Amino acid sequence: MKLAVTALAIPDVKLISAPRFADARGHFAETYARADFVAAGLATDFVQDNQAASRAAGTVRGLHFQTAPHAQAKLVRVLRGRIFDVALDIRRGSPTFGRHVAVTLDSEAGQQLFVPVGFAHGYCTLEPDTEVLYKVDSSYAPTHERGVLWSDPALGIAWPIDAAAASLADRDKTLPTLAALRDTFA
Repeated sequence: MKLAVTALAIPDVKLISAPRFADARGHFAETYARADFVAAGLATDFVQDNQAASRAAGTVRGLHFQTAPHAQAKLVRVLRGRIFDVALDIRRGSPTFGRHVAVTLDSEAGQQLFVPVGFAHGYCTLEPDTEVLYKVDSSYAPTHERGVLWSDPALGIAWPIDAAAASLADRDKTLPTLAALRDTFA
């Protein structure tokens, strides 16, 4: 497999495209092969796959992260539908601290977003019945789960939905702003 890896505006965040082989039946793609990711400079050992289904367009999940020693890198892709996907740099010493990158991912193009440790991650569904799969390199640890308020105006994220219309989990409605966040990365 020949991966196309593109560094985004924050170079540690990568957009990944794997070749698709299509015929009259549909297509085939090898979405993850460790050796190919290592060759592309992404030597992450993923230990868990997570899948989320969202019934309604305008469902917002995030911005989430886990603290050390359970911090997670993520490899995100859409199985069905389309999302507006965001990675927010929360590494205090980083020159891009507080900045974000956003991309649209969909099941048709099959691109994936690599979100390294030190970033909060979230997305908004753009179509009903959207399913997202993401690999993580550390298991879920509820006591280390944290987040940043998705609609914090200081972040400048151009979400494709009005805050009043967004469908969120109750916990995501009360996450701290970036300025009030205590748990970040060095």
